[in-house]
Formats: sequence, C-alpha cells, structure tokens
Amino acid sequence: MTTTSTIESPQEARTPAGAVQDEPAPLNTEHLAAMRRERILAWVMPLATMALAILGWEWWVRANDIPHYLIPAPSRVAETLWTDGPSLLQSAWFTVKLTFFSLLLAVVGGVLLGALFALSRSVEMSLFPFAVILQVTPVVAIAPLILIYVANTFVALLICAWIVAFFPILSNTVIGLRSADHNLRDLFTLYRATPWQRLRYLLAPSALPYFMAALKVAGGLALIGAVVAEFVAGATGQNTGLASRIIEASFRNEIPRMFAALVLVSLLGVAIFLLTTLASKLVLGHWHESEIKRET
Repeated sequence: MTTTSTIESPQEARTPAGAVQDEPAPLNTEHLAAMRRERILAWVMPLATMALAILGWEWWVRANDIPHYLIPAPSRVAETLWTDGPSLLQSAWFTVKLTFFSLLLAVVGGVLLGALFALSRSVEMSLFPFAVILQVTPVVAIAPLILIYVANTFVALLICAWIVAFFPILSNTVIGLRSADHNLRDLFTLYRATPWQRLRYLLAPSALPYFMAALKVAGGLALIGAVVAEFVAGATGQNTGLASRIIEASFRNEIPRMFAALVLVSLLGVAIFLLTTLASKLVLGHWHESEIKRET
C-alpha cells in the first residue's frame, strides 16, 4: 500500500478545509478620503505658501516704508501689471513665440540627429563633438557674432535660444536610444528586423521617457535662452520681448515695471513646466513606471 503525502503551504495550513479564502479587501472610504485630501493638499499647500510669502513681502515693504524705486510692494507690481498690461502682454507674446519656435527646432533637430547617431556610429563620432562645442560655449559669447552675421533680429535671437535648448534633447535622446534591452536587441537581430523597424518598435519606446525628461529641461532653457539672447542683443522697440522691457525699465529707473516684467517671465516658465509635465503624463501615464499611479 502506497501512501502519498502532500506538503501544504503555510497559508493552506492556516486555512481550514473547505473554507473560502478571503479576497483582498477593497479600498475603504477612509482611504479614498485620505487620497482625496492628499490631492487637494498638493495644490493648496504651494498656493498657500506663495500667498503667505507675498503677504509677508507686502507687510515688510509697508512696515519699513521702503520706497518703490528700491523694492516695490506686490500691490504696486500688480498695479503696474494692470496699467502697463497691453504693452507687457505684447512683449510677452514675442517671448512666447521665440521660446516656442526655438524649442520646436531643438526637438526636431535633437530627435532627428539623435536617431541618426543611434543608427550610425560613424556619424555620431563625426558630429557629436560639434554638439558638445555648442553646449559648452556660453551663448553670451556667441550671440554678438550671430547678431552680426544674421540680418534678421528675430532669427538671430531664435538661433541663440535654440543653441541653449538643443543639447539636452540630443543627449537624452541618444542615451534613451542606447538604453534598449540587449535581449530585445538580439531578438530583433534574430528576426532580421530592418533598421526602421528596430528604431520604431524598440529604440523609440525605450527613448521616450528620456525624451520627455529632456523636454522639461529644454522648455525652461529655451525661455532662458530667449531672454538672455535679447539681453545680449540689447534690442529695443515695440516688437521686442520682455527682456527689452526690463532693459528699458532699468534705464528709466522704473523698478515696478521691471518687477512686473519679471513676474510675467516667471509665469511663462511655470506655464512651460506645467505643459511639459502634462505632456509627459499623457504620453507615459498608461505604461511607464515614472508616471503610473498605483494605489497603496
């Protein structure tokens, strides 16, 4: 007579015979409420901190009777934004166009050149040093030459801003294209995939998280490049950006106007960051670990 013995797992040993094992408990209302509070606090706390900082600034200026030509109060800056709004918004639109087009050129050029580097090692070894030279050379040193050789001021400023935003896109794209799993690379080689198939189905999805991270950095750098280029150019006149408004206000000692233009520059930077963050969530939110929200 043969006796068959079975080994029970610790969980089976603790569960009585015939009993139905409990399913994982669903999220209770308290946990859902805690998650909702956390989402609300993620917006309320930064806004409250900013409001307290502005109120403290206002109180400090008024309590010490500091003149507006040294440090204007936030109320004075808001008044200047209201009175000089049309002129400042027109300059802000010029800065937005300059930033957007430079970022667009950086994305197109960086992605195309990065893909070419990934497909051809010889092309990368030949051209990558030029990209590094553009990155390490300060734009304030190149801008005067660009302004001399390029007759159109907008195009010259566009080139300066593009130089600042280009390298992060290129560098991260190349790193992302190289980070594809080597086992999948061997699989594509085994199935004799064409270079285009390898780029589209393997390398591009691997590089996408790196590209979205670079886009957040390049967006801010494009704005910085646009403002710095306009400072170097010393462009003035009606069809110029916020940097020109700051230069004009400094010459006239209009400090509240300078602060108003700086506020608009900061708001543009925040808007660019929020837009690129939203784009990253839309592109990566349904599949990549960096953006997937998991319930705990």
